[in-house]
Amino acid sequence: MIRFTPSSNKDPKPGQVLLSEPFLDDAYFGRKAVLLCEHNEENSFGFVLNNFVDLELNHLLETMPKWPARISLGGPVKNSNLYYLHTCPHVPNSVSIRDGLFMGGEFDYIQQAVAEETMSDLELRFFVGYAGWTSGQLAAEIKSQSWFIADVELPKIMDTTIGEDDYWKQLIMGMGDDFAHIANAPNDPSLN
Repeated sequence: MIRFTPSSNKDPKPGQVLLSEPFLDDAYFGRKAVLLCEHNEENSFGFVLNNFVDLELNHLLETMPKWPARISLGGPVKNSNLYYLHTCPHVPNSVSIRDGLFMGGEFDYIQQAVAEETMSDLELRFFVGYAGWTSGQLAAEIKSQSWFIADVELPKIMDTTIGEDDYWKQLIMGMGDDFAHIANAPNDPSLN
């Protein structure tokens, strides 16, 4: 198969987004964007940003007030668990992913802030499950050009209003002119 995709020789780091190549034939990762939360010699993990599920947060957690953002299927690993990202540096025990973006922390603190509407600038994203890679697996997938590495602005990472395909396309186009043609590639390469 002839590849028409530009090479991406970057080493990924937490806070960057992995964008699947246009013809990746995978139910979880085809035309998906994955926020990388951890990447080291032993493993890597992150959350699929543009794979939404039709669930209300307060249906999953009865004690949680209604939250307007959509929930994402974060990946195929531990998909019976709920994870979250947020923009509040004051949440106890949260982990910094990059400047202004945090993962987890004391859920009671988040829940109370949402209920009392005390933090108007609080942004939250919820995920069911996560995406994970074993040692060397992600590096091999990047080398084979299954993933492109993108630096994405925080507001775009936290946005749940864009459609799944449009989200991937916008991020691909945001990588520059060398990548823009990829955004409009058909799902089936034989239609190209």
